[in-house]
This record gives sequence, structure tokens and C-alpha cells, in this order.
Amino acid sequence: MKVKTYPDFIAEGSNPDILFWVGCASSFDERAQKVTRAVAFLLEKAGVTFAVLGTEESCNGDPAKRAGNEFLYQLQAMSNIQVMNGYGVKKIVTACPHCFNTLKNEYPDMGGKYEVLHHSMLIQQLLNEGKLKVEGGKFLGKKIVYHDPCYLGRGNNVYEAPRDIIKALDANLSEMQRNRENGFCCGAGGAQIFKESEKGDKEINIERTEEALGAKPDYIAVSCPFCILMLTDGVKHFSKEKEVKVVDVAELLAASLKQ
Repeated sequence: MKVKTYPDFIAEGSNPDILFWVGCASSFDERAQKVTRAVAFLLEKAGVTFAVLGTEESCNGDPAKRAGNEFLYQLQAMSNIQVMNGYGVKKIVTACPHCFNTLKNEYPDMGGKYEVLHHSMLIQQLLNEGKLKVEGGKFLGKKIVYHDPCYLGRGNNVYEAPRDIIKALDANLSEMQRNRENGFCCGAGGAQIFKESEKGDKEINIERTEEALGAKPDYIAVSCPFCILMLTDGVKHFSKEKEVKVVDVAELLAASLKQ
């Protein structure tokens, strides 16, 4: 797969339909990189012309802002906005709810006004338009429990898009006891993933994984790179990694796509 950058399109005298904002975790974490490839694969199969910023993409600034360093956040944000405005970016898709929330709700205050979609939203649209078609059988009879990422669900009220993707498969969608607006954090948000543990009886990701495993699923589906990391660690904590897989909704669809 050859993923083009914005300069590649400019050299050809054309413009992409959309910017694929990859994000830090999906760029550098080996597990999250698989989700990046799945999203790129789906966009390519659907005929969406997209570009990445490559080395010109910096952290969106969310971790710095949540940790209290507003100055650093603004430096990172302004740098990214200058790059994107310079290329005339109008529409963005990202597989990270933290990037999605920051680009959509906070960049406009600094001059970065774009149409921003979470990857589950765009994939849902492509399914509805018939540009992506599912081939049955891959997940027949499998039980998939879905975990709502905080910044996607409670932060931006996106609940149905990732569930609609799972419903398009021949699997059984299951819900945790705490879901949708009553969902429970994986433990990574607010820059917590970068901190040492505080005093307490149980890690948040262990609490959430325990709840997910209580549904006795074959797969725990998520739509956030941080959630993948935290819940995967939780599944390993309970020594269930051979029975239960933690996957992104894009990976589920990519595996079920009609060739």
C-alpha cells in the first residue's frame, strides 16, 4: 500500500478528498499501527482519495492540555494549524477520539476550522453508501462486546457509528453493564496513560476489562488506540489473551470486507 502525502498530491497537480490524521499512538505504537493500516485499507477500497501529513504532522496537543500545560498545547496546535491551512485542508478523518475531539472542538478557536470525522463515522457512511460491502461468515456466531471511548461517546455523543459497523457483521453485538452515556473510562484519558499509578485498590483498566470479560465475549471492540492498549493489558492481566481479542472496529470490518 502506497499512502501519499500532501506534497505528493501537489506534485501531481491534484488535491485529496480528505486528510487522514494518524495521531501519535497510531504512528508509533506497534499495535495501534495495525489500526492505521486497516483504516487506510478501507479508505482505499472505498475509493476515497486521502493524504497524510507524514513528518509534518505533530502531536495535536491533547496530552499537554489535559496535563495542564496550556502553553505547550497552543504551540503544538498552532504549528499543526499552519501546516493544514497552508495545504488548504477542509476535511479530516482520524482513528483517535482524542485527536478527533481536539481538532473538532478546540482547533477552531485558534483558526483551525475543518470538518472532522472519527473513522467510525466515515466508515459508517461508506457502508451506507454501498462503497464498502461486507462478506459474511468471518465472525459468524462470535460475541463482540463494545467499549465506548470517553472522548467519542460522552465527549461527542458518537454512539451509533461504531455499533452500526459491528451490526454489519454476522456477529452478536453485546453491551457492557456501563455503556453509552454511562460508559466507563479505560484509564488512559486526560494524559493518565503517561503517569505512574496513584494509590488505590484497583487500576481503572482492570476494572473495565473485568466488566467486559463478564459478558463472556470472543472480541472486545473499541475505536480508540489508547483503549486498545489499556484493555489489551487488562486481558493479559486476567490471562485471557488466547480466548479474547481486543480489536478496533476498523480491523473487524477490514477482515470482513468483500474482495
